Amino acid sequence: MRKWLISLSLLSVWISPFAQSNSFSLQEAKAYALENSDKIKNAILDLDIANEKVKDTRAIGLPQINGNGSFNNFINLPVQVVSANFMNPNADPNDLVAFKAGTDFNMSGNIQATQLIFNGSYIVGLQVSKFYTQFRETSIQKTKEDVIFDVIQAYNTVVAAKANLKFIDSIVLITNSLVEKQRNYLELGLMTQEDMDQLEFALSTAMTNQTAAQLQVDNATALLKLAMGFPQNQSIEVTESVESLMLLNHTSTSTFSIEKNLTYQLLNEQKELNQYALKEKKYLSLPSLSAVVQHGYNAYRNEFNFLSKGDWYSQTFWGLQLGVPIYSSGRSRAQVNQARLEVVKNENSIHELEQALTFQEQQAKNNLSSSKKQLDLQNQNIGLAKKIYENAVIKEQIGKINSIDVSQKYNQLIQSQAQYINALLQYLNAQLQLEKIHNNIN
Repeated sequence: MRKWLISLSLLSVWISPFAQSNSFSLQEAKAYALENSDKIKNAILDLDIANEKVKDTRAIGLPQINGNGSFNNFINLPVQVVSANFMNPNADPNDLVAFKAGTDFNMSGNIQATQLIFNGSYIVGLQVSKFYTQFRETSIQKTKEDVIFDVIQAYNTVVAAKANLKFIDSIVLITNSLVEKQRNYLELGLMTQEDMDQLEFALSTAMTNQTAAQLQVDNATALLKLAMGFPQNQSIEVTESVESLMLLNHTSTSTFSIEKNLTYQLLNEQKELNQYALKEKKYLSLPSLSAVVQHGYNAYRNEFNFLSKGDWYSQTFWGLQLGVPIYSSGRSRAQVNQARLEVVKNENSIHELEQALTFQEQQAKNNLSSSKKQLDLQNQNIGLAKKIYENAVIKEQIGKINSIDVSQKYNQLIQSQAQYINALLQYLNAQLQLEKIHNNIN
């Protein structure tokens, strides 16, 4: 039964490359993510929104034309009073005469055009809306960088996990072959049941590690799909190997420049946006001037017959509307001070980021150098551990050592493999971090 399970497990590994799937190199995975990531799509939509905001703000300073109309039906006409001598010069001026003014129905309609001539807030708003599109363009680049960073990191993890699985598969084959051969010795009485149980335990441990390694591949692949924006219900294959990744990933030789870092650029642009906000608060204290032209008609009826013959009285005027802020109880000054303090906060944040990026760049270089040495050492160790294990298997077959020694050498090999995979990921991630700081990911 155990032999059948092992064969089925290895057969599934062997036939998996022939299953229908989507294969991606690292470059193809990055290209797919740039086209399908929802984060990038939303960042592009933010840019479209910013462009529409420019149009919206610009329209405020262009001519505005509005039409309106009204209809009134007076249930009780308003009563007016005048001095009696207004109607009759001979009447007592202290007497009052009351009368109803107006008609039961009246209707009016007019069209009005306005044009903003000067408004300080509008001028600043137009400037900041244009700059906001630049801010959004930088945000798109930063979002792309973040997405590509996640894709590369997930892709590296999948490749390392598959390499680990391949290694564990080979260990299962070797261990299973040893068990099958030693079972014959057990039947002939040339070895003890205890030694055979030890080998069986080693095989069971190898198969357990194989299951865990397959789970790592599955989880890493799911994470890669998520980073790429790839459907989780579809299969995917990576075409790179550890060797090809080592060739693709190389240490950045570019000169470190803080100004090229996208996070730094975004923070500077945020500072400029806050400077515009400060300018806008200051301009609120300036007068505003608008021109207005209006033409309309009014009609008065005692019956609802506006569509029949009757007089409509026209009215046309133009004018200027001036608004002058005089006193706001200190509110304007408080708003200006708030905006000014936000700019100071930005300056502090930029200075803090400059120091952090300098530190991170040096730290990334140190991590890369250290991880490269660790990777080279672990690569040598795993080669030695594999050689020791294979020699132990051969010695055990000819009776020079027992199965317990073989199990010890097996555990040593598994530990070396785990350390190698960990060192490999640390090295690839150290390279990726340095490339991100140098703004070379995109």
